[in-house]
Amino acid sequence: MFNCPSCHRAVLISSIDQHLDGKCRTPTTTSSSSSDAPQQKQKPQNIASIFAKPAKRKTSIESGPAPIDLDQDTNDASSTSGPDAPAKRLKSEPGLSTLRHSSSFSAKQPPSQSSPKPPPASSTSESPQPPSRRDARRAALPLAERVRPSSLDEFVGQKNVVGENGILRRFIETDSCPSMILWGPPGVGKTTLARLITASTKSRFVELSATSASVAKCKDVFDEARNELRLTRRKTYLFLDEIHRFNRAQQDIFLPYIERGDIMLIGATTENPSFKLNSALLSRCRTFTLQKLSQDELYTIVRRISVSLAADYNLDLSSSPSGVVTEDALRYLAGLADGDGRSAINLFELVVASSLPNPSAHTAPPTPIEVDQLKKDLQRSHLLYDSKGDGHYDTISAFHKSVRGSDPDAALYYLARMLEAGEPPMYLARRMMRIASEDVGLADDSCLPFAVATAAAVEKVGMPECDVILAHCAVKLATAKKSVRVYRAYNVLKDRFAHDPVYRAASVPIHLRNAPTKLMKEIGYGKEYKYNPNFADGKVKQEYLPPEIQGTQFLQELDLGVERDPDLEREEYF
Repeated sequence: MFNCPSCHRAVLISSIDQHLDGKCRTPTTTSSSSSDAPQQKQKPQNIASIFAKPAKRKTSIESGPAPIDLDQDTNDASSTSGPDAPAKRLKSEPGLSTLRHSSSFSAKQPPSQSSPKPPPASSTSESPQPPSRRDARRAALPLAERVRPSSLDEFVGQKNVVGENGILRRFIETDSCPSMILWGPPGVGKTTLARLITASTKSRFVELSATSASVAKCKDVFDEARNELRLTRRKTYLFLDEIHRFNRAQQDIFLPYIERGDIMLIGATTENPSFKLNSALLSRCRTFTLQKLSQDELYTIVRRISVSLAADYNLDLSSSPSGVVTEDALRYLAGLADGDGRSAINLFELVVASSLPNPSAHTAPPTPIEVDQLKKDLQRSHLLYDSKGDGHYDTISAFHKSVRGSDPDAALYYLARMLEAGEPPMYLARRMMRIASEDVGLADDSCLPFAVATAAAVEKVGMPECDVILAHCAVKLATAKKSVRVYRAYNVLKDRFAHDPVYRAASVPIHLRNAPTKLMKEIGYGKEYKYNPNFADGKVKQEYLPPEIQGTQFLQELDLGVERDPDLEREEYF
């Protein structure tokens, strides 16, 4: 026995790790020890000698859902590795085969590892066992939560960071992850990667969400992390989902604790960290950019689940190699998810739940779900478009560049994508007025009045009737001849005024100055000015620029550049 350094109660040496992990709420002695002979009073041991080599134990998630723990309880070690691991793991999960009725369970549930092995059955028919509390909790979880990968080998996508030579994979495998920010769109694996770090690390792991956690809660985690590091020499990983929801003042509380190494922060965000996170926080964390999943990667995810369900429906994989959903339907579903793995799994769950009966309610194998049936069940009422985030700026940028590149089809596509997703039509009309001067410019003087008229028409008509008006203007701008002479000249001037003080302080020539008073005329304001209309063709020899910058030319003669695209030349050659 020795005294706990936190609560000062007597604790068995063998139970100290469990006692500290339980925040001093676990029993301090066992019943067997109290029933034995009176214990001899032992001298407390030196704390440094006890915690010099902490024993290995299962990592626990302090808050939030814990699907990884559930998987570890229901699967043996051999079922979580190898190429067929996902299918094996999904087949053994109660509730996955009964997507429609979450309260029902398959009769093929494996016995719990903690329960004794049942004796051999004397007859072929057995009465179904009621689900355990753990099974019921798992069945209530969404399918996307139940099928999270439990190892990097099962993880799909993000080859640039978790591939064979990915830097994040090396960090995870060596248990040396630094503080990091995982930036990417929804459903690309940010939370899954954080939980894979949980499964591989010997450190303590805490999971919070900035949508519900407070600064006080974070400070409690910091205090616990410092005590944990001091007593057990274990680091603490803090996973903070939606970290961009914290304002800049709230983000500052992490700085000293990351600087001292009290915590290793793993932040997940769908917003651009350059705009949403403090530069001081970014300098202390490594940013990993996660990309949208490709259609092939989404197909791999949903096909893996579809194949795993074939056995529950007595479906022969030789006749339907893609499982309960046909290949074409899976491809269509993967394209519909638009790079979001969670969306693809949720759509798959919806289709199976609405199209296939409960496996326990039938004996004949069902017909695999066809693509026509899937299209009917998944009619979407909205487009995947973020009207205020990066998606908004990316799409309007693509529209502008398509018009500049004289591609009317691409311009119409991006215009329709924004309009159908609810983008205000006046915003698009204002952008096209800018394009009329920036990209068309002097090459076609009719485009700017046309864009102004388009804005007036949009304001008077409104949606949905103004969609064709906007499309009309977009096509006219895209097919018009382009000139950037004015745009380039003004950009040169902006750069000179920003960096050259001569341009900011140059004096206006005295002959160009106005002379509204007698004194100004006597000083010489406007004295030598030559009034152009009094001369033939309005031509005179007269300087208009300040003396300091006379002779400078800003407006070039060329409407466009003179460079040749090597790809275009290669295409013309062949």
